[in-house]
Amino acid sequence: MKTVTIIGLGLIGGSLAISLQEQGLVTHRIGVDLSAENRQQALALGLVDEASADLAAAVRRADLVVVAVPMDAMLTVLPQVLDAVDHQVVIDVGSTKSMLLAAVAGHPRRGRFVAVHPMAGTEFSGPAAAVAGLFDDKTLVICDAAQSDADAVATVEQLFTRLNMRIEYLDAAAHDLHTAYVSHISHITSFALALTVLKKEKEEQQIFALASGGFASTVRLAKSSPAMWVPIFRQNRVNVLDVLDEHIQQLQHLRQLIDADDAAALHQQIEQANLISKILK
Repeated sequence: MKTVTIIGLGLIGGSLAISLQEQGLVTHRIGVDLSAENRQQALALGLVDEASADLAAAVRRADLVVVAVPMDAMLTVLPQVLDAVDHQVVIDVGSTKSMLLAAVAGHPRRGRFVAVHPMAGTEFSGPAAAVAGLFDDKTLVICDAAQSDADAVATVEQLFTRLNMRIEYLDAAAHDLHTAYVSHISHITSFALALTVLKKEKEEQQIFALASGGFASTVRLAKSSPAMWVPIFRQNRVNVLDVLDEHIQQLQHLRQLIDADDAAALHQQIEQANLISKILK
């Protein structure tokens, strides 16, 4: 790869621009963003070598195209990118896949597109949120690989292996189901906890003064951008509702145990929850 065009200069797009340069995987980085402020900031931060608002021209000049826009915009931007490609490899970095892949299923350049999801991120957004090493030792999911050209998949595999990422393969439906359980519910829970505490704070001014590191780490994701997460929840609505129903049921059960002062059963439930430590070190 010589030239990469990155469309969307936020956390993931910007961090990928840093990593590709640090690993010597590209020699020129073009940044595309509708926001003139984001383009200027990305240039000032050294995330890209040039910035443009002309999507089609930037795509034609690239060897690799990364689409890193919010999921609602992705449904419009990805087809436009595929309209402009010839030999280029195109990837998205979106958190949901089923609706997106359905939108480009019949595109004549569908084979040049590889749907990926780097399982990495922070609660921050915008060009200033981009960081080095964001993808190191993380997992990259490649979705519906059989629908992409073999050479395009091989290029993506080599690229992200060089970024020290593990690669997993899922179909779009399985990806959306699993991310609802391991990613999307975490954000919903954090948003809900933040709203709960903010409501309580109106009555009790000391709550933030007493908040410890445990609270800060639990509610950290509530700082995430609504422009990013509302489209994710909408596009993965069925799976999100499923996991949310299960989560509410678990909360209600714990409430019942506390209300009944059933210490033994509560102890058992917490021990059961502790089993997660065998999976997540």
